[in-house]
Amino acid sequence: MGRTMTTRFGVAEHLRTPEEMAAYLEACFEEAQGDATFIAKALGDIAKAKGMAQVARDAGLSRESLYKALSGDRSPGFDTILKVVGALGLTLHAQVPQKHGSRRSVARPRARVSKRRAA
Repeated sequence: MGRTMTTRFGVAEHLRTPEEMAAYLEACFEEAQGDATFIAKALGDIAKAKGMAQVARDAGLSRESLYKALSGDRSPGFDTILKVVGALGLTLHAQVPQKHGSRRSVARPRARVSKRRAA
């Protein structure tokens, strides 16, 4: 029998459109269960797909700072998250949670693509 080779899955290679990036981030919000480092890592995946150097420039951060903030090793500040989300061409929205039976569900952030005008 032949040897089977596996390779590490790189989600960034599969995030090609802004809509796919927003859908990925939204799915990560649903899975994160309040884990900010999980969201930071997801933003890092999207930033890699767009190009870290460009995202860092657009966010007003150094590449090194961006890599550290989105490594998933720590929770970046909310100001950093907002800068990165904006640089990715995404926006965050709040919504009222839907009731499930007698229990209230937790509000989940939503990611959407924003149409930004060229400067």
